[in-house]
Amino acid sequence: MHPFFSTLNLNKGNSITLYVQLAKKLTHAIIEGILQPATKLPSSRHLAELLSVHRKTVIRAYDDLIVQGWLESKTGSGTFVAGHLPVIKPEKFGNKIQNTGDALLTAGFHFEQAAHLKRKFIKEHTSYHLDDGFPDPRLAPLHDLSRAYRTQLIMGNAYNRLGYEDPQGSAWLREQLAIYFSETRGMKVTKDNILITRGTVMGLYLASTALIRPGDNVVAGTPGWASANNIFLQAGANLLQIVVDDYGINTHDLEQICKIKTVRMVYVTSHHHYPSSVSLRAERRIQLLHLSSKYGFIIFEDDYDYDFHYLNKPLSPLASADEEGMVLYFGSFTKTISPAFRVGYLVGSENVIAQLARLRRIVDRQGDTMLDNAMAELLQNGIIQRHLRKSLRLYRQRRDTFCNLLKNELNSYLNFVLPEGGMAVWTTFDPAIDMYKLTQDARKKDLSFSDGRIHRSHFYQANSTRLGFASSNLDELEDAVNILKRLLTRY
Repeated sequence: MHPFFSTLNLNKGNSITLYVQLAKKLTHAIIEGILQPATKLPSSRHLAELLSVHRKTVIRAYDDLIVQGWLESKTGSGTFVAGHLPVIKPEKFGNKIQNTGDALLTAGFHFEQAAHLKRKFIKEHTSYHLDDGFPDPRLAPLHDLSRAYRTQLIMGNAYNRLGYEDPQGSAWLREQLAIYFSETRGMKVTKDNILITRGTVMGLYLASTALIRPGDNVVAGTPGWASANNIFLQAGANLLQIVVDDYGINTHDLEQICKIKTVRMVYVTSHHHYPSSVSLRAERRIQLLHLSSKYGFIIFEDDYDYDFHYLNKPLSPLASADEEGMVLYFGSFTKTISPAFRVGYLVGSENVIAQLARLRRIVDRQGDTMLDNAMAELLQNGIIQRHLRKSLRLYRQRRDTFCNLLKNELNSYLNFVLPEGGMAVWTTFDPAIDMYKLTQDARKKDLSFSDGRIHRSHFYQANSTRLGFASSNLDELEDAVNILKRLLTRY
């Protein structure tokens, strides 16, 4: 008998059945060259006695490996390692037989680990949260959405309804979005100008992959959105950052860059700049479109929370004034309903949208057609529009209450500007306050918020962070500020 079998043992307390354990160990020994082709295996009775298991366990393991081609049975002679397998030079016996499970932690091959991708995901479970600017899912029209979703599941031709859909997205949703954009944003587009995605990140990734080549210059504002910057870096772009002031991205600085470098794309959140929530001033909007036409760069306009503007009517997107096809416009229903519902839309010239749809097809064959059509029904019936009007009133009340609390209770520790729109307040704390320690202490008191490090860069080092107000009701906002006040009195 081959000495390997004297070292073989099975874990009877393991959740993996014994015959599967045995089959895996035999396969591993063959792969490692410990058991060579044509090696005879012990009889099922002998191996069962050796392992103190039922003979049927060994028989089943042998039978499975015979079917898979690892073993072969010769009538009257016994069971053997298949003779057609390649001869593998074995490692020293005993060195690699014991499987420590390290392969589950570390791969046996090398790969590059890009620094810009090393961002830890944190899921907060505190009762109070001044988040990044999320909506309140308690306000979402979930009953209407679930009803519409159920209708999509059970009505109509099942083969067509539950089959493959156009990678560009549900035609119905794109038609309803075209109508919605015309009514709310002054954008005259058709369904062929719209690509449905699973959110902003996907839309920006598709655009960057399809339109940016390694070494291309991409301009973004700072402080800015780290996820967007990481997508540009992943595409191999040379990221150029311009400091954002009280009036948005500085178009004068942008023009100076364009005079000496070829810029491929400029990323802007023109309506409410992320993270500071300032709006791009009118003359800069005009100048940005002019520069795009003059120097030929793409404008990627991320309009992540268009509907939530409190000072007056929302500002028209750059895309609504784009007559040369230089703007890619993006938005989503993340801020409308909840981040869990991944329905976004990318708007652009037909030929660009068609190309992005082709790319999307090899990345994510299609989205959730049922959800897309359910959203189309809510838009067609005016449910989304009514929900937005209701949410706008509540979020404005929460903004005003929260800002009054910050001013009255924490004025000596921080400063801010009342945001014209959005779901968060860009807040700058006293430089003496250790934001990391403050957030750690706050978590112990059941309150979570960002320490702001994610917004800092070589060009921007202020002690600032976003404090979201929309996802909390008035009582929760008051409790959160009280927790902050008690912690800050230590400074």
